[in-house]
Amino acid sequence: MSSSLLCGRFELNLGRPLIMGIVNVTPDSFSDGAAHFEADAAIAHAHSLIDQGADMLDIGGESTRPGAEPVSADDELARILPVIEALRSCRLPLSVDTFKPEVMRRVLDAGADMINDIYGFRRPGALQAVADSNCGLCIMHMQGEPKTMQQAPRYDDILAEVRRFLRERSAAALAAGIDRRRIVLDPGYGFGKTPAQNYQLLRQLPDVGGEGFPWLIGLSRKSMIGHVIGREPADRVFGSVAAALAAVARGAHIVRVHDVAATVDAVKVWRAIEFGDFL
Repeated sequence: MSSSLLCGRFELNLGRPLIMGIVNVTPDSFSDGAAHFEADAAIAHAHSLIDQGADMLDIGGESTRPGAEPVSADDELARILPVIEALRSCRLPLSVDTFKPEVMRRVLDAGADMINDIYGFRRPGALQAVADSNCGLCIMHMQGEPKTMQQAPRYDDILAEVRRFLRERSAAALAAGIDRRRIVLDPGYGFGKTPAQNYQLLRQLPDVGGEGFPWLIGLSRKSMIGHVIGREPADRVFGSVAAALAAVARGAHIVRVHDVAATVDAVKVWRAIEFGDFL
């Protein structure tokens, strides 16, 4: 596996786990509601995450929580373009969480460095929208779609099915002419999976087989955490940090989190224990 990730304006060193801070510009996020819905609030929150030690930012203008209703491309762009434009000089890579090809093109023109697609670039035109850029691609597994994905997820062999999906989608990206150094994979925790399936997928992450691609893992404040600790999303910080460390210990290269400072500190201590890394 390459020790770096080509990500728009950046070449990221994957020699240590990177922390991706979440910036939701939505009125209905599962974790923080409309706390950062207005552009100014989202921008201020992003700068707070930078101050806390984020290595990257992931900006989303459409909620993908279970049961979420879709929004139009115009509405999504109206939410996120002012945030991208305000943050593109922040010296961190900007990822955009979207699955619409027309949104991908516009945000890349505006300065985004990565596209994080919950549909794994399956939608018509998605791979073509990113192929000629230098952006990073996060290819995620999802069974179903956000509105219905948690109603009755079923697998004969979840590890094999997620592995096969990610292998097929990464092969499609390579066939579209995308440099493999631009690709990261995400097993899609919480996207069409029961709590037991999520924990199996995390526990056995090395067995999923990333085909030599880096892992980007998103577990922060998700219902799988609440299922174990019985707390609401805003109170799942400690459980989320524990899950992030479990992911890092199993090979995650990037962890996508709401609680950046807590995760940064935890990863630093874990690295000091594991590797004697005190820098």
